[in-house]
Amino acid sequence: MQQFINQTADYLKDKGFDAPEIGIILGTGLGQLLDKVDIIKTVSYNHIPNFPTATVEFHTGKLIYGTLEGKKVVVMEGRFHVYEGYSLTDVTYPVRVMHALGIKKLLVSNASGAINLDFKKGELMLIDDHINLQGGSPLAFKGVEQMGERFVDMSAPYDKAMNQKLREIAKENNIKLHEGVYASVVGPQLETRAEYRYLKIIGADAVGMSTVPEIIVANHLKLPVVAVSVLTDECDPDNLEPVNIPEIIEMAGKAEPVMITLFTELIKTL
Repeated sequence: MQQFINQTADYLKDKGFDAPEIGIILGTGLGQLLDKVDIIKTVSYNHIPNFPTATVEFHTGKLIYGTLEGKKVVVMEGRFHVYEGYSLTDVTYPVRVMHALGIKKLLVSNASGAINLDFKKGELMLIDDHINLQGGSPLAFKGVEQMGERFVDMSAPYDKAMNQKLREIAKENNIKLHEGVYASVVGPQLETRAEYRYLKIIGADAVGMSTVPEIIVANHLKLPVVAVSVLTDECDPDNLEPVNIPEIIEMAGKAEPVMITLFTELIKTL
């Protein structure tokens, strides 16, 4: 795998991706951050050697290099999911490539459903911990020990210093920022009423279909990472309505400006 990663990184370096400092992964419906980026280079995923290709209609599938708040950034506009038929190794391949390009911090966003009914759609949740329900690990492959420690410690997978900065930024900007546990499931089907009850019992505050694999690999690479969920719907099993994907995407777009404030203000401090 390292040979493929090096090949991909060399291609991007030749395209002008010069020593990015921060990597950013944008979740479903979350693309407005790019309005803040002084874009230098954009490359479609299907042009990048060894890269997966985004297949979800609201994930555009571009890797973007530019500057944001004076820092060089590489932004994934569209991520990969197990439910698209990709392996966990595929899903996390871009994290390894961004690390090979030189990033020192990783910021992750996602759209998720609120299991904790004290949380409302349109609000944000800082992920403090997670539950992996994707049925596998992006580190479960032969030769992983050649790329980092096999038995990665996950006692504190989200960077404490950056999390604290995000709390302070939220307070300074009067942003309601919940904090909690994110459960990552395979999907693509949404959860049943019984599954929502189960997720609440095991300690989840929000649920989605991404993020955890990338966090695991970031920890494998000893890459400090934070993640913020935009809560797009409320998962109340006693009052569950049929899912409305366009409404979820619309809610993500409405809530995104607040997330952008968190990320841009954090980047200023890094």
